[in-house]
Amino acid sequence: MKNREETLANAGTDTKLCHIGNDPSDFFGFVNPPVVRASTVLFPDTRTMETRAQKYTYGTRGTPTTDALCNAIDELEGSAGTILVPSGLAAITVPFLAFLSAGDHALIVDSVYSPCRHFCDTMLTRLGVSVEYYDPTIGAGIEALIKPNTKLVHTEAPGSNTFEMQDIRVIADVAHRHGCVVTMDNTWATPLYFRPLDFGVDISIHAATKYPSGHSDVLFGTVSANKTYWRALDEARITLGICVSPDDSYQILRGLRTMGLRLEAHQKSALAVARWLEGRAEVATVLHPALPSFPGHEIWKRDFKGASGIFSFVLAVDDPAEFKPKARAFLDSLEIFGLGYSWGGYESLAVMVNLDDRKICKAPKEGPVIRLQIGLENVEDIIADLEKGFDAAAAI
Repeated sequence: MKNREETLANAGTDTKLCHIGNDPSDFFGFVNPPVVRASTVLFPDTRTMETRAQKYTYGTRGTPTTDALCNAIDELEGSAGTILVPSGLAAITVPFLAFLSAGDHALIVDSVYSPCRHFCDTMLTRLGVSVEYYDPTIGAGIEALIKPNTKLVHTEAPGSNTFEMQDIRVIADVAHRHGCVVTMDNTWATPLYFRPLDFGVDISIHAATKYPSGHSDVLFGTVSANKTYWRALDEARITLGICVSPDDSYQILRGLRTMGLRLEAHQKSALAVARWLEGRAEVATVLHPALPSFPGHEIWKRDFKGASGIFSFVLAVDDPAEFKPKARAFLDSLEIFGLGYSWGGYESLAVMVNLDDRKICKAPKEGPVIRLQIGLENVEDIIADLEKGFDAAAAI
């Protein structure tokens, strides 16, 4: 491709996804980059070895395969640099370890990914960091929670399981006035539908296990930083000895090529199912930011370019004693939906959400929360499967 950078700069999203990350002319014209498995890298002489004066020095510090993926992610995120880690949880914990020290205070959104909360309440607390959870709808009010020792504000939008929206720009602006680093878990939207760094976030976190992989067969995370924090993030990764498999990196890079098309399909089907659920008497409420009925819809509409395929609904149950029995009956009757954690793959999944660890955003009183990942199956088949669930719940 002649004038590669200029052509891709003016190209559409799917065109970019097809070509970013590597240049075939660098590898004898092959469309995909090679999978380079490496630990030891040889140097031509001792001077080069002592000064590390060559591009690759050891397997943990990158290969052409991992570089191709990092370059692609940087293109999508608009970041100064990206590190690759073995899981979505590691994508959260590594920057926390990079920017927090004993005696620091961290503000964590209460609708956060549950394993993140566990890390904060156990290891981070044990290391001497004070953790405080805040309401995702707090907006500029977060200023009242910032202390002299507050060093990090962690955001996630929409929130895990209940999908609360955050005013990311406002929160980032307030946090920066106090010298805090702002991190964001952007797994739900991907950089195709929301670019955190464009809204003032310093560190964009992504569980690439989800949509970049797209096939439920790779565990992976990416962390992208702006120019201010890139070097410190990369140094933390090196110090911690964090690295990824080149084979997994290749799988994620391959998944990126179709991510735009898959996301469009997930979005279309999920919205169709969400609207259908809104009309069901058995549903108390549907928790989907792209629905006008959702409390955070206006923020989503203003800041986001699209919606992905995961959302929740509250099953209407009068008696709290029947919350779990009815939810279990609903889930156990499903055949197309698998019962499994994670999401972002081609298959539909369902799970009963546990919100017992919440400090502020308590569980709805109207009934149990059921989270749906809408896959790439035909919508009519998905809806027919959900109807079986409602029939089973009604029979309890």
